[in-house]
Amino acid sequence: MAEALRMGESGRCITTPNPCVGSVIVRDGRIIGRGHSQQAGGAHAEVMAMREALAAGESLAGATAYVTLEPCSHHGRTPPCAEGLIKAGIGRVVVALEDPYHEVAGRGLAMLRAAGITVEEGLMAAEARESMKGFLSRIERSRPWLRLKIAASLDGKTALANGESQWITGPEARADVQRLRARSCVMLTGSGTVLKDDPLLTVRDLDIGRQPLRVVLDSRAQLSTHAKLLHAPGKTLVIVADAPATHVQALQAVGADVVALPDQHGRVDLAATLVLLGQRGCNEITVESGARLNGAWLQSGLVDEVILYQAPVLLGGMAAGMADFSLQSLADKLAPRVADVRKIGADMRYTLRFDGKD
Repeated sequence: MAEALRMGESGRCITTPNPCVGSVIVRDGRIIGRGHSQQAGGAHAEVMAMREALAAGESLAGATAYVTLEPCSHHGRTPPCAEGLIKAGIGRVVVALEDPYHEVAGRGLAMLRAAGITVEEGLMAAEARESMKGFLSRIERSRPWLRLKIAASLDGKTALANGESQWITGPEARADVQRLRARSCVMLTGSGTVLKDDPLLTVRDLDIGRQPLRVVLDSRAQLSTHAKLLHAPGKTLVIVADAPATHVQALQAVGADVVALPDQHGRVDLAATLVLLGQRGCNEITVESGARLNGAWLQSGLVDEVILYQAPVLLGGMAAGMADFSLQSLADKLAPRVADVRKIGADMRYTLRFDGKD
């Protein structure tokens, strides 16, 4: 199963909105086939693993298939994988997780058992949940997994008072950020960051065959139609609140999709934003924004994860902070758990979770 999980990870950046599933076929103690799910509409992991085994002249009769997620049981863009395993003569199927998607939800396992195949589930389930956390979040919570990416100094600063911020962290950390973008379905920022920094928010130096959807929260549609991200490869969605029609039309004229999601205070509704992106098949969102929007997300209680890159430099008290919000009492402090710490070049990368679990 560990090898199946590794295979799933190797296809992570291409499968969205589907989960990054991996599969391994074993016969007589030997791995005879490996596979991961392809782009949406392409072959699933089980099919790829069986194809590899057959191409090598191996027999599938009586073999064991290890799969990180329950084989599908319905006719979607591809035939049911459970049906394919049955027809191939697979004798045993070991899955890490039952698929919570309503079209599957145990039906694939039931189909296999009804055909006389031995089915075991739960092997390395925690590792599989971690691997597919974005997909599972969208299916189980009706919203994507939300992470904030922050690059800061030792004293918690993200830019000088004059706005200069390139580069606080080193080249290794910046390359790691590109890998983070590559796995994301959405790169989200605020109009303030776009107006100040004019970022592209694209994946660079990695060929993944797609660009994440760029989302800009822009309450009053102040975004310039000349902003680089509006003309970069891929698509841009601008979410507004109370915006003049002429501004909206100008953004639409340069190819942006514009949606209004106002809250009761005339700002963009953050919770509704996540619901909308979940409905559009987005599994993971990475936020790269300034202190104000970071603070709003953190206070909303909707953040699942913070990836903090911390450089061994000091920028001083006048520099911009990581998140702009205030508390009335220390009892109200935000206290994510530290899920992972590792050195990336000269910098440290902290993975902080708001799940309250060990």
